[in-house]
Amino acid sequence: MAPRPPKRSRKSGVNGNAVAGPSKPSAGPRLFAPFRALGFVCDSVPFAMFVHTPRGALATPTVNVVTSVGRSWMMWDMARMTLVFVGPDAGADISSLAMTGTEVFAAAGTRILKYVRGKESMIWSSDSALGKILLLGDQILAIKEDGSGLLIWELQNEIAFHPSFKATAILHPSTYLNKVIVGGQNGELQLWNTRTCSLIHTFTHPIPAAASPVTALVQSPAIDVIGIAHLDGTVRVFDIRQGELVMQVKMDDGGVTSLAFRMDGPPILATGSSAGSIAMWDLSQGGKSVHVQTHAHEQGVAGLEWVTGQPLLVSSSGDNSVKQWLFDSPTAVPRLLKFRGGHHAPPAVIRYYGEDGKQILTAGRDRALRYTSVVRAALFKRAMSLGTTAASLKLPPITAISSASIRAKDWDDVLTAHAEDAIARTWWVQEKKLGSHAFEVENGIVQAVCVTACGNFGLAGSSDGEVRMWNMQSGKERKSFSLTGPAPGNSKPKIIAASKPKPRAKVERAKSIMAITGLATDALNTTVVASTLEGKLYFFDFHNTTLVQEVQLESSVTALSLNRDSGLLCVTCDDLVVRLVDIETRRVVRELRGFKGRILDAIFSSDSRWLITTSLDSIIRTFDIPTGRLVDAFRTTSIATSLTFSPTGDFLATAHVDSLGVHLWANRAQFADVTLRHIDEDEEVPEVGLPTILGEDEANDIEGLEAVGAPEYTDVYTTPEQLTEGLLTLSLMPRSRWQTLLNLETIRQRNKPKEAPKAPEKAPFFLPTVSGLETRFDLSQVTQEESGDAASRRLAPMSDFMESEFTRKMAKEDEESDYNAFFEYMKALSPSSVDLEIRSLISLDHLALFLHALTRRLASHKDFEAVQAYMAVFLNVHGDVLIANSELRERLETLRETQRKEKVQDDAWDLDLSMDDVPRGTRSLSYV
Repeated sequence: MAPRPPKRSRKSGVNGNAVAGPSKPSAGPRLFAPFRALGFVCDSVPFAMFVHTPRGALATPTVNVVTSVGRSWMMWDMARMTLVFVGPDAGADISSLAMTGTEVFAAAGTRILKYVRGKESMIWSSDSALGKILLLGDQILAIKEDGSGLLIWELQNEIAFHPSFKATAILHPSTYLNKVIVGGQNGELQLWNTRTCSLIHTFTHPIPAAASPVTALVQSPAIDVIGIAHLDGTVRVFDIRQGELVMQVKMDDGGVTSLAFRMDGPPILATGSSAGSIAMWDLSQGGKSVHVQTHAHEQGVAGLEWVTGQPLLVSSSGDNSVKQWLFDSPTAVPRLLKFRGGHHAPPAVIRYYGEDGKQILTAGRDRALRYTSVVRAALFKRAMSLGTTAASLKLPPITAISSASIRAKDWDDVLTAHAEDAIARTWWVQEKKLGSHAFEVENGIVQAVCVTACGNFGLAGSSDGEVRMWNMQSGKERKSFSLTGPAPGNSKPKIIAASKPKPRAKVERAKSIMAITGLATDALNTTVVASTLEGKLYFFDFHNTTLVQEVQLESSVTALSLNRDSGLLCVTCDDLVVRLVDIETRRVVRELRGFKGRILDAIFSSDSRWLITTSLDSIIRTFDIPTGRLVDAFRTTSIATSLTFSPTGDFLATAHVDSLGVHLWANRAQFADVTLRHIDEDEEVPEVGLPTILGEDEANDIEGLEAVGAPEYTDVYTTPEQLTEGLLTLSLMPRSRWQTLLNLETIRQRNKPKEAPKAPEKAPFFLPTVSGLETRFDLSQVTQEESGDAASRRLAPMSDFMESEFTRKMAKEDEESDYNAFFEYMKALSPSSVDLEIRSLISLDHLALFLHALTRRLASHKDFEAVQAYMAVFLNVHGDVLIANSELRERLETLRETQRKEKVQDDAWDLDLSMDDVPRGTRSLSYV
């Protein structure tokens, strides 16, 4: 067995063992970063519980429960059912948990990880996958996942079982030093010594022919007596010292998955079944059944344990819930004291509730509607549950949700449609309960619902093309809308209609009328929009219910949503196209394409600039509505079935096909400047892991948001030096630069001081004196030195200017080039420096070279106005020298011909013309 690895520090990299967030690919989404997952409480792994008993007569014990949630774990305070810690990613699905005080041990994959106050502190590794673990003093015991052996750390031992024995459960009997009992799949029990790795005794099943696998082992209050649970529903109370069966009971509704003995006095045994029931047995009466709590959980009871010294039973299940059951008396029926739960089936529809972006309404295939808080990162204790605990009495799954929180304190504010149900039901979020009204359509089933912006009315559309409107406060029908024929107008209340002897005539509907797939109303209650499977949009007047206009689309419509701020309708069509329709002009203004699977959901951003969609190709796409372009796309490991965007613009929430929770993605545009760019359809889409429950870590930054501050892609447009060779290109110099150069002498004369400043006489450090009665200094030597220095300073520039940086750069250029580097250097100089450099050209070679540089730059059609300014100054300064030297005539004629070619069609750039936007001085060239 490999020795225990040394203590490790917590890693924060992408490939580390304790990464809080999901694994990040090299290229992730540009707009959204994984943030946190909501709605997870526990899974099918049994929980671990520890009771902290402080000192003092008035001190109350603290009960902490650790539950597994896939690759991580959560610690709960049972007093208020609040979250204490969230463990980091264990690297694999957790198979077993154990707890001692502030330390949490988790078996995940081939490793056992130790956490102290939520931080990973130690790791034990093995060569095979691990199952259940047990803490025995300083020893850590773990059963292999295949049940073939038992690993013991600290002692570095390994026990290999017989091939016919597959371990399924492990227990340390009280007072048995270095002894463990292992339950097998064949119903046997084996007593092993962990220090010597020797088998002490084997307890066979009473009926070997009908042996059932052992599912759980628990120590009873009596020493030497343990409880054994079997898969066939049998529970045996067994004395391991005598090898005798003390008692046996049997549950009728499935196998026993967990059991617990009450330790505070009353001899009560609690057992949990695979059907979700919890049974109580009175051991003092020979195992008499006291009570059976049927449907205590929606799935099998995974963990069951009594709180020491309290009549409180804690249970957990794979239905994503932890419950506390209180017993007022030892034989009384338990009552549910507190619970924390979430969906036990993946949510199918999620929508933000209200305008503050703190609550989300979620509806799943488990036929439950839940109110999730984003701030508290957990479900409210009084979550809304549809129906009673009996599955037959629950309402059908919710298929559509609509809400308006403006009148949430007054009456019902949520309206839902249910699968294969002709009734739309109201809900009151303020009271966390089912509303008092049920809106029923006459024909078909309800497929679409809508609550108006004012919160006073609710609309429902049926599969038979029927659209009706009810008052949310009174529940009375007010209007109905007809897709064909005259407008029905206002509807009479049912009480008045029932008093009339004449029955209400049914409207004959044409066969072309299809099912209503979406309903929407504008912000001012002036227009009602309905969509059908036949691909039509019907626009009704809200007040008189008349049909205003029909819009025929190219494909059938599957969903409809309206952004009331912008007046844009999002129409999801069967041809894999999302069309945006302006509700005012009733025209299609955008068509968004590129989907490779059926579009499942679409939602607008809070500022109406983006449209976020999800489809069966497992890609979440973000379109920029003004440009109609795809600006972000990322692929998730699981298909997102529904999504919703926060009204405050900070989060995108998604629900996935195989996940029980709601996953939040942070909007990067809220935290940093994000530059959007168009994404091609054939561009590779990055794959991103789903957000985990860890969320924010106090010690480190949020894993998913580390990329928010990273450098974003910036689509920089670089201006070319020249658009085409035939066009004149001006330089980027300010106009004041070359105008100052042309008028530099005028500026100097204007700024010339009236009187030159007088420098003070400089005295040497040791002042010589002249002999006499009065003290006077001898300054004759200082005057002679200053006169000599002045003469040398006048001669110094002549040598420096002969080979200045200006002339060296000009000489380095190739005579056939456009002198680009030389003119870039000239443009970087100040006007006075350029004037000085031009005046310093005293040799004929430098003059000829400068003329050639001007000619080549003019021929390249670049820096036209700068060349004109330099040429004007050059001709004004050196005109007499150019006239006196005939060897420069050829260069001048070449410059003159080049200058004549640089003109536009109207001869604006001719030699004899001068304009305000071009430096003057070109006439001098003609004169020369």
